[in-house]
Amino acid sequence: MSASLEGLRAHARWRWWEFAVLAALVASWFALPGRALLLNEIATLALFAVSLDLILGYAGIVSLGHAAFFGFGAYAAALFAKLVMPDPWVGLGVAVVGSAVLGAVSSVLILRGSDLTRLMVTLGEAAILYELANKFDGLTGGADGLQGVAMGPVVTPFGRFDFDIGGRVAFAYSLFVLVTALLVARRVVHSPLGVSLQALRDNRLRVASIGLSVNARLVVVYILAAALAGAAGALVAQTSGFASLDLFDFHRSADVMLVLVIGGTGYLYGGVFGAIVFKLLHDIISAWTPQYWNFWLGLFLVVLMLVGRERLLSPRQWWARSTP
Repeated sequence: MSASLEGLRAHARWRWWEFAVLAALVASWFALPGRALLLNEIATLALFAVSLDLILGYAGIVSLGHAAFFGFGAYAAALFAKLVMPDPWVGLGVAVVGSAVLGAVSSVLILRGSDLTRLMVTLGEAAILYELANKFDGLTGGADGLQGVAMGPVVTPFGRFDFDIGGRVAFAYSLFVLVTALLVARRVVHSPLGVSLQALRDNRLRVASIGLSVNARLVVVYILAAALAGAAGALVAQTSGFASLDLFDFHRSADVMLVLVIGGTGYLYGGVFGAIVFKLLHDIISAWTPQYWNFWLGLFLVVLMLVGRERLLSPRQWWARSTP
């Protein structure tokens, strides 16, 4: 038992490069003030990717409808700001709780069936929410989106900060939420629950055979992932002042999957690295050739999968080797 505890503690020990990543994220706010809007997009996409990595990289749940929670969180925060109060922290909490409840309700749909079944079920869930948001256009704005979402100032122990047109306050707000989510997610994946999730991903029957509840673990991680995805959606709505049906669209789920393909799954920081590369590619290539940027992104992914992953260690293997 003591050897197992020591192994778990060693696995959970912080690495120097983790501190470097977190320090670089914070330093980016000071070093790149003119790129705050782009950095804010990277932060929200990274949070969305971290939420997907929890169920894909750690629990082995494949989802093409993760945008359901992303869009739900965005509309929850936007509607709360318009109808109740514009406080961003309270609105973020409402979006997180609401998305977690949605995740708890929909988690029963992913407990049975094969990976293909889960793909179709999660995709259908996002499509249903898309159509519901479109139907109740009196509340959601329908195809025109929910416009004019005015947010109040971000209240902190250091003062009150209004969202500015340059996006610096928005980026600081999103960055704080991203770092907090990373710390929470890291604590979870390095706990006994996280270790059992990885065992479940690799061999579900073996986990069940030693008396652990497979379904309970899947439900818990699905709820946590839904809550973080809802937080990412809330940040998008709050920092842009707009929520649209596009947030439920399939391409949102596809984009965040591409982010994890680029950054790697099963070690959390792949969502951060992948979001940085994906957004920079989008920004650079679309400025160079806006009508063909998807072609160049597709070519990059083909080369990455056929060449890069054959000759280099995957991020998960690198993480494993860095763990004593």
